[in-house]
Amino acid sequence: MSHDIHHIPLHGGASFSMAHAHHHGASRSSPTHLATHATVHCLSGCAIGEFVGLAIGVSLGLNPWTTMMLATVLGFVSGYTLGLWPLVRQGFGWVRAFRTIWIGETVSIAVMELAMNLTDYHLGGVQAASMLSFRFWLGYVAALPAGFIAAWPVNYWLLGRNLKQRCH
Repeated sequence: MSHDIHHIPLHGGASFSMAHAHHHGASRSSPTHLATHATVHCLSGCAIGEFVGLAIGVSLGLNPWTTMMLATVLGFVSGYTLGLWPLVRQGFGWVRAFRTIWIGETVSIAVMELAMNLTDYHLGGVQAASMLSFRFWLGYVAALPAGFIAAWPVNYWLLGRNLKQRCH
């Protein structure tokens, strides 16, 4: 593996190719842009699992803590899947892909899920009577930017230390 400007070594033995980054519009991007891209990517995965968990918990009338645990577990599952799948499609095995992303994704998802669940809890979304309730949607919609805002500086830091993949 070359250690020049065209291939930047990343955690887990992967490399970040400048040509690959250019393909995704990240070439010569600022660290701010890379952190934003990584956080949006993470939020996409977390939002899917979070929504499914909240929908199941509220629809079944589960208590708020059980609903938040379900949403968190599913947020991790969907977040990891969204991070793993592109690497597997590039030829990584599932284990190698997980070893490549686990530190950065785990920290990012944990911070994001914490912020999202706290926001949803305090706005009453997890305590809503149904998914048709305004409280449910207020909690979920407010949780998305809360998760982004909490995870962005974490992703910025992780990217700066090559603990998170720059591009999937």
